[in-house]
Amino acid sequence: MQTFQLYINGAWVDGAETLAVYNPHNQQVIANITQADESMVDQALKAAAAAKNTMASLSAKQRGAILDRLCFLIERDKEEIARTIALEAGKGITFARGEVDRSIETFQFCADEARRICGELIPCDAAATGTGRFGYFKRYPVGAVGAITPFNFPLNLVAHKVGPAIAAGCSLVLKPASTTPLTSVKLVELLLGAGLPTTGIQLLVGSGRTVGTSMVTSELLDMITFTGSPPVGLEIRSKAGIKRTTLELGSNSALVIHEDGDIAKALPRCVVGGFSNSGQVCISIQRIYVHKSRYDEFKDAFAQSVQKAGTGDPMDDNTIVGPMIEEGEAIRVKKWIDEAVAQGASILCGGERQGTFLQPTILENTNEDMAIVSEEAFAPVVCLMSYDSIEEAIERVNNSQFGLQAGIYTADINTAFYAIDHMYVGGVIVNDMPTYRIDNMPYGGVKLSGTGREGARFSVEEMTELRTVVFNLT
Repeated sequence: MQTFQLYINGAWVDGAETLAVYNPHNQQVIANITQADESMVDQALKAAAAAKNTMASLSAKQRGAILDRLCFLIERDKEEIARTIALEAGKGITFARGEVDRSIETFQFCADEARRICGELIPCDAAATGTGRFGYFKRYPVGAVGAITPFNFPLNLVAHKVGPAIAAGCSLVLKPASTTPLTSVKLVELLLGAGLPTTGIQLLVGSGRTVGTSMVTSELLDMITFTGSPPVGLEIRSKAGIKRTTLELGSNSALVIHEDGDIAKALPRCVVGGFSNSGQVCISIQRIYVHKSRYDEFKDAFAQSVQKAGTGDPMDDNTIVGPMIEEGEAIRVKKWIDEAVAQGASILCGGERQGTFLQPTILENTNEDMAIVSEEAFAPVVCLMSYDSIEEAIERVNNSQFGLQAGIYTADINTAFYAIDHMYVGGVIVNDMPTYRIDNMPYGGVKLSGTGREGARFSVEEMTELRTVVFNLT
């Protein structure tokens, strides 16, 4: 059984203890990885702080070239990386390959941003005391960035932190999820092969208590970028002090299917949006509000489509719904399903659990007072609800502690813009699932869905500081 090392201060190192990495589909150990202790964390943080000048001194051309070469190396090793994702995350291999493709595009966008970071002239003479002054502002790297990433996209969500950090000229400490660290090990290997300075990145794996808390509270890091659960995000915000924080947290994304919506086009997108990666996606469809005049039509067709969705072994090309990451997560969601049924909900399909596998489930007769509707399920569960008017639908979409993305199917441009203007979310997707994302768009939410925005350009902006310069020419 192979034991993988951590990468600290330019070297691959072993620790005193190791952590087993499991295949969630069959619970077999696929590898072991070293866990960082406090001394290793301290060494990594100091190395990241020391590397700030090294990374900042790279030219725009050099930073872009590193990311360009990385894209080539990921493409070369695409199948190996996809299999690693499928094995450690339980993601269907077809979707794992898609994640690798997306990550290449993400790094390409970051390479482009590295070459066009710029400032802007300030019209000093527009001010009464500005005559004879020449001013501009320019972006500089924020410094050392701590990146804490989740299990569900072990390459592309890492790419959304690593790529912009390199593009901005920042050093980086990467802490991937302990359940899916192997993809990050491979990424660091490829980054070094692409020419990243040897101390430009540090790789730590371990508990949130030992590694995460030390990163968040350390004065050696200048920024924390985190994707994960709202409770952890709120804890990070309370402990991070003055350092910058970008938080991409949870959601219970809603989709509205209005009376003039195209159900034939919506159905396959709802299956993918609600159930791919076992619903373990921040913007997975959890709530679908259907106009009462179309409710029965949609409900019956949706249930039939979901029951035909491929389930089972992630290594099967046809699998849409595989295992959840851990059995405890499947147990949690099964409990919420049972609670909803006790409160009056009905199961249209699914609802049963075996180990880490939760059947793709559709519930109806649900409402926003139920945990399965109001909380983030992060599971293959979709709740159906009917509505009378678009105003009611939007009000119910907004009746949530989250606000990441939402979607609406309608043929009426006025209805579409009503939704755009009144949905209190970070993104509105018209005539598609709220799970739609491309990696160069601003991505983030409101309320408990987080603060800040990701996407190559927007993450680079988060990871840079503006410096204003004014010359007195008189």
